[in-house]
Amino acid sequence: MKIILQKLNDHIQTTKMGNRVKEIVTNPETWIRLAIMIIKVIVLVFDCITWPLYYYTQKPWAVKNAETKRRCRSVSGKPEGPYRHEISFSPLKLVISEEVNTLYELFKMLSIQYPGEVCLGTREQLGEEDEVQPNGKVFKKFILGSYNWDTFQDVVIRIKNFSRGLRSLIPNATNETNVVLFAETRAEWIIAALSCFRYNIPIVTLYATLGEEAIIHGINETEATVVITSHELLPKFKNLLEKIPGVKHIIYMEGFKNPSLAGFPTQADIYTFNAVEKLGKDATKYNGRTPASRNDVAIIMYTSGSTGLPKGVVISHNNLLASLASFTRYVNVKPGDLYMAYLPLAHVLELSSEFLCLMNGVPIGYSSPLTISDNSSKIKKGTQGDATILKPTFMTSVPLILDRMYKTVMEVVNAGGSFSKQFFQFAYDYKRSALKRGYTTPILDLVLFRKIKNLLGGRLRIMVTGGAPVSPDTHEFIRICFCCPLLQGYGLTETTACATVMDLEDSSVGRVGPPMMCCDILLEDWVEGGYRVTDKPHPRGELLIGGENVTLGYYNLPEKTNEEFFVRDGRRWFRSGDIGEMFRDGTVKIIDRKKDLVKLQFGEYVSLGKVESELKTVSVVENVCVYADSSQSYTVALITPNLKALAQLGVKLGIQGKTVEELCDDVEVENEVLKMLQVQGKKGGLQNFEIPTKVRLIPETWLPDSGLVTAAYKLKRKNIQDHYQDEIDHMYANKNPGP
Repeated sequence: MKIILQKLNDHIQTTKMGNRVKEIVTNPETWIRLAIMIIKVIVLVFDCITWPLYYYTQKPWAVKNAETKRRCRSVSGKPEGPYRHEISFSPLKLVISEEVNTLYELFKMLSIQYPGEVCLGTREQLGEEDEVQPNGKVFKKFILGSYNWDTFQDVVIRIKNFSRGLRSLIPNATNETNVVLFAETRAEWIIAALSCFRYNIPIVTLYATLGEEAIIHGINETEATVVITSHELLPKFKNLLEKIPGVKHIIYMEGFKNPSLAGFPTQADIYTFNAVEKLGKDATKYNGRTPASRNDVAIIMYTSGSTGLPKGVVISHNNLLASLASFTRYVNVKPGDLYMAYLPLAHVLELSSEFLCLMNGVPIGYSSPLTISDNSSKIKKGTQGDATILKPTFMTSVPLILDRMYKTVMEVVNAGGSFSKQFFQFAYDYKRSALKRGYTTPILDLVLFRKIKNLLGGRLRIMVTGGAPVSPDTHEFIRICFCCPLLQGYGLTETTACATVMDLEDSSVGRVGPPMMCCDILLEDWVEGGYRVTDKPHPRGELLIGGENVTLGYYNLPEKTNEEFFVRDGRRWFRSGDIGEMFRDGTVKIIDRKKDLVKLQFGEYVSLGKVESELKTVSVVENVCVYADSSQSYTVALITPNLKALAQLGVKLGIQGKTVEELCDDVEVENEVLKMLQVQGKKGGLQNFEIPTKVRLIPETWLPDSGLVTAAYKLKRKNIQDHYQDEIDHMYANKNPGP
């Protein structure tokens, strides 16, 4: 009997083992893991064989030495500084040319240097077409043609014609006559600005996405009589004109479909941009002009207004030239490059980037966020986006766009199956390890990452970002997958975009580089927030920026100007409100913002902006606002979800057939999103008290027209709090945080 039982048991065990082996053999994941393992072995053998070649051709030791070199030092020798770039340690002055006092004079010089070279390019729109989506919705798509280019000589002629035509409309204009530029980024924006500079007429810049209240405020405060806008934005003025009684002339840039002028009030004459150019071309008598001096006002640049109505920052010609001279020392653009422009020219970073390119004879091709790639929302299926046609080598971006690029690539990777995901992760980790050791990966770039790089034309070699902090994960991802340096900079409208910027040899993430050559950086204690210049291992404090890039102040706000600007030892300084940490190699890390810091119930400080920057990398998050109540011990978050990722999450949880609103209200979905945030928060090094323990999904998209975000898509915290106070109260009503 024992023998029979033993044989029966052996048979059962053998059968179980056989089934287990069969299960393993027939499981696709087994073969995928085996394939990845074989690939790793092959790569390891290849690395061992080719190591001497790579070591002596790529010189990783030189790369690592360049990364760790000292980039700035304290002028005073004290931990608070002021800190100055090593190269410009003495003297602190940059000049493009002694003969150049304005950007117009600079461009005139460039038109002589590069007369026949292409300068500004605009893509022709041939038509529009309705495209039915799988869900039945109808989206309007553009039918686009090729790019039409003006040479440097063409552009300078257009500037002369438009400036004469403009001057004929306002013959008594002086350097106190303001002209408003309220338009999307396009070639005519640059032509209009340079035309005003030619006659020493200051321009007032307003974001094209500003709400009506902010538009009225900017125009009335500056007492502008002329508004230059676009055909898309012109209809806004049908209802606005009676609220801006000082406006007598409106000039609009033409497009594919020009608006009807029927029903417009008669208080203002309306002209097309081409009509004003023709007016100047046909003029037989030219009004004399007084060239601007360096200290004259060039721009009154209105901010996006994250804390209330936008403030007008007064920027002189000298500020612009000092900033531009400094940028040329960092961003190595050269003939043969091409810049794709799509960020608002009302943002000082975009304005500086475009003139940086023009200074070096680099042409600018104009695009928009809706037409950049083949998959952009306004590109007709089967046609090419702007990047595919232009093949840019240089771009400027902002964290919001970079986060979307990151999520778009990961959506494609995750949709490709288990092998694709695992192979991509192996390749990503391999390249990250190689870069940290000072090597490049040309074969891997050619085989895998070239496909991602081709999303932006395939030739990109430099990207610059600013406007807000980039999360380290996104920074690293863009650098690896798009095979080009991502230089993060730090600056403000009040400092003409200049303060710090990374150089091409700096491979760190999360930092913003050393002080630029036109300015000094000073650290000042912020005792309330717990930041001091004596902190170890690195000095920390509020960043004060001083130099010729620091602007003249705020328009018609003397008290606010005196509060945030000051003069010390003959140099103008600005209090940024941002908290920085100065590393030993002379690079700065932005670690906090005074306005974003909240103290919790038990004394912990939470930097709302830092937390949001980290959480925005989660695939389901389109935008996030973290809220902290000082009487509570934890934070909560309001999230506008990425609709595609939200639907995929619903499918994963077995929830189908629900609307966006129903998914946002679903407790299971909400809890899953919270878990995703907590995982990313811990991965990004956030403290437990910083990571939200309650979330609320908001089905509405936050757009500038809603008043919840600025024209630059920065959060208007007070507005968001007021709008969603009931949701915030509900999240704090449960005294036991967490799902």
